[in-house]
Amino acid sequence: MSSTPYVIDQTQARELLARIDVPQILRKLFRDLAAGHAVQPAQQLVEFPQGAGDFINYLGVLAEDGVYGVKTSPYIVREQGPLVTAWTLLMSMQTGQPLLLCDAGELTTARTAATTAVAVNALAPLQAARLAIIGSGKVAQAHLHYVKTLRDWQSINVYSPTLSDDPATARQLQALDSRVGIADSRETAIAEADVIMLCTSSAGPVIDPATLSKPALITSISTNAPRAHEVPPQSLNDMQVFCDYRLTTPGSAGEMLIASEQHGWDSSAILGDLADLLSEKVQRPGYDRHVFFRSIGLGLEDIALANAVYHLSN
Repeated sequence: MSSTPYVIDQTQARELLARIDVPQILRKLFRDLAAGHAVQPAQQLVEFPQGAGDFINYLGVLAEDGVYGVKTSPYIVREQGPLVTAWTLLMSMQTGQPLLLCDAGELTTARTAATTAVAVNALAPLQAARLAIIGSGKVAQAHLHYVKTLRDWQSINVYSPTLSDDPATARQLQALDSRVGIADSRETAIAEADVIMLCTSSAGPVIDPATLSKPALITSISTNAPRAHEVPPQSLNDMQVFCDYRLTTPGSAGEMLIASEQHGWDSSAILGDLADLLSEKVQRPGYDRHVFFRSIGLGLEDIALANAVYHLSN
């Protein structure tokens, strides 16, 4: 076997991902995790000297597929703004040889949004009818793509501060689904919403759940800025909290770290993760209060998609 991995650039990755059922791959991944057929170590942060940036490494093993992988993503501080890239390396557990080196930009967008979609399907009320999306970029658009068929949405309201001055992006969102309405304020977008998806790059709170008029499912992905969070950390004490993987998320999610240090919250309050939900170890929550789902992004998600892309391209 050649020791040179197959290299896939961003354009190729986008084309191949369009042919893959991404949510189904992730559902299998989390069931494998629950069954002990996959290994997900904690993220590894490697900081550059003098505050010049960092690398975050996401690792994982898919035993049934016989692959180990690592996604490595630099955050490089520059005068003109930070540079963020990401690549995923896939290696064979049989031969020890590299199989694939894939630009992870498209993988990251797809797995981030599809993971939220898997969570929405597992957690949202079956009769949920009002969807709100805060954010309008590629990640927000991918979220809309993966969740638009999960419920009989009667309204889909999208808000971001830049949308009113960006008619091209507004048209892109409305082209994804005719039910999309562009809200003129954050408050209008989330009013009476059953599901609120936070899809921003904000390092601080985007909404305060305490201001909502009724219990809702709130999903958050946040960004890789230090201790980034999209809801006030103290709000975790008043919500039913779920996450993508309970063994690693509390050690990385900004609002969980701050809530633990400053607001008396404990990670033992997490009711379940996606492995629990998809293996039916925990049940769909009731909505006597808000439900919060936090995703930090797992190496296994990138590796599972990279593996699917690899098999499709060979």
